[in-house]
Amino acid sequence: MRYSAVVLPLLPGLASAWAAPSYSGLNTIWQDSFGGSAGSSPSDQWNIAIHTNNEMEVYTTSNSNLQISGGGTIQFVPRKSPSGQWTSGRIESKATFTPAPGKVLQVEASLRLGDAAQGNKQGVWPAFWMLGDAIHHGTPWPQCGELDIFEQVNGVPTGYGTAHCGGIPGGVCNEPNGRPGTVGIPNNDFHTWSIKIDRTSGDWTREVITWSLDGSVYHTLTGADLGDQGVWATLAHSPLFIILNLAVGGDWPGAPNGATADGYGSMMEVGYVAVYSN
Repeated sequence: MRYSAVVLPLLPGLASAWAAPSYSGLNTIWQDSFGGSAGSSPSDQWNIAIHTNNEMEVYTTSNSNLQISGGGTIQFVPRKSPSGQWTSGRIESKATFTPAPGKVLQVEASLRLGDAAQGNKQGVWPAFWMLGDAIHHGTPWPQCGELDIFEQVNGVPTGYGTAHCGGIPGGVCNEPNGRPGTVGIPNNDFHTWSIKIDRTSGDWTREVITWSLDGSVYHTLTGADLGDQGVWATLAHSPLFIILNLAVGGDWPGAPNGATADGYGSMMEVGYVAVYSN
């Protein structure tokens, strides 16, 4: 995900906010379990963003696009107006998270996708990702660094985990495509998507970023893979903030078509987001 600048019925067992799981050797340093009444706005841990990124939707603050479900989740719902204007939701964490020397930083979320048929999701682009805070201080994309923890386009059952960095075009991150890994998405149920930045080696070339689905690693990137200490630092040594959004259109998925479903069938629903460190 590149940077430029009505209530669903509750699922069984979701009567209250979800608790992020605990992991041996890690402490939870930040989390949101999206408690609150149905139709309410997310907690003050988030900024509600209203800018777009060469996409077709307009992000809004309306609870028709972005809402607490009342069942311990937050929902991002794309909608199309009678005039053809798409709207959707995007939030960005106010907090930033910096991987510390000798430590591990793990960021994860449990999320599910709407159950519209794949052919009805053309142009729909849900994402859970992190962006270098340097973007807020004048460093352009992709030099600021970006770690995409989960992306899906057009309803195809493939999840993407991608690093963006360095110069454009080309560079060590092969921009604008980045350095992606992919994994099959088994179904539209809740799954846990996570990224771990491991700096315990004490040697930047052996530091590693791993992407996992439901605890199984499917993609890795090391400092040695990039071969550039300064660029690696933008991904693994610098402050990053968290973004959740559901885009419509854009350079990657292309425009929606007449069959693209709006509403809950194409939504993204998130049960919790948590950040851990040792």
